[in-house]
Amino acid sequence: MRSALEQLEEERGIPKEKILSAIEDALIAAYKKDYGKKDQIVQAKLDYSSGKVDFCQVKIVVDKEMLLNEDEEAPEDGGTSGQEENKKVHFNPEHHLMLEDARKIRSDAEPGDELTFPLETKEDYGRIAAQTAKQVIIQRLREAEKYSVLAEYEGREGEIVNGKVQKMERGNVFVDLGRTTGLLSREEQIPGEYYRQGERLKAYLYSVEETPRGINLRLSRAHPKFVEQLFAVEAPEIASGKVVVKAIAREPGARTKIAVHSTDPNIDPVGSCVGQRGVRVNTVISELGGEKIDIIEWEDSVEEFIRSALSPAKINTVTLFTEENRAQIEVDADQFSLAVGRGGQNARLAAKLTGWKIDIIPPPSMPTQESKPVEKEAEAMTEPEIKTETE
Repeated sequence: MRSALEQLEEERGIPKEKILSAIEDALIAAYKKDYGKKDQIVQAKLDYSSGKVDFCQVKIVVDKEMLLNEDEEAPEDGGTSGQEENKKVHFNPEHHLMLEDARKIRSDAEPGDELTFPLETKEDYGRIAAQTAKQVIIQRLREAEKYSVLAEYEGREGEIVNGKVQKMERGNVFVDLGRTTGLLSREEQIPGEYYRQGERLKAYLYSVEETPRGINLRLSRAHPKFVEQLFAVEAPEIASGKVVVKAIAREPGARTKIAVHSTDPNIDPVGSCVGQRGVRVNTVISELGGEKIDIIEWEDSVEEFIRSALSPAKINTVTLFTEENRAQIEVDADQFSLAVGRGGQNARLAAKLTGWKIDIIPPPSMPTQESKPVEKEAEAMTEPEIKTETE
């Protein structure tokens, strides 16, 4: 029995004390089913080494002041235990023992005390009692396993977890994390990625939910924080806090802009993320399936930060309209398409990164037939969709 409990503890991560408690509850349920009396309070004690079980009946010591008259109604909460000092109950011979009788057994007995009486041990149980015991054990182990998983993953929100693709269902991917399964929904996947059963997978754990049906672990590969955590794995400076990720703007599968700041003047924040010969940033890009990543240095000056956010385009002037939280950008003709980006992507990500609406003005030298549609596209696509995290 000892080895079986230890194996179960190792596989399920459930302390053996809880497993023993579940078995004792199951034995109590089986005993009451076949041999117990109505309203009887039964306890079981299972010996961990030998497997022997001892049963006993529990009775609560009461005095006359704790009892209701026969014509009085009991409180709505039942009041059957008699364990609360001021709660009055109807006398039940299977539950209660009068104080004067209790003191014949134990001289120092007081109202509210519990006295135990040995019951005959039974080893032969019927089919229904055995089935009842089985259901109790299954239920208790599920509850214990649920809280064990919750305790393990509740403190890991915001971290990267590793798992294996278990199955795909209606676009959702179920990831085997070892003791439990995480859900990578269609909305949280990188567009264009395909997953195979058994494939190893990294994902960002953004939510741990406790539900009546168990613990739900919500995973994401499209979350901006996934990129930050990947850099934290590759760059010790980020993991140690010497380099801080101040803002991220991401369009999963296409491009990400990330602004970093160093708390140590001797550390280059951009160089820390890029790594020697680009090894660090290339590792992150590979994990993201080739997604482009722009790393810029955080600037306290809004004007300079917007200039950096629009890189690789070279900006001539930045005019800020603080009340409207809008920036007007002027560039040379050869930099206009670079500043806007394909489909307005560069300007749109810069707007998300800085938290400012960005209007890029086409230079007068550009042909009229080209400038109008591009200007419209730039204005339409550069309005920030979300506010980024800034200090």
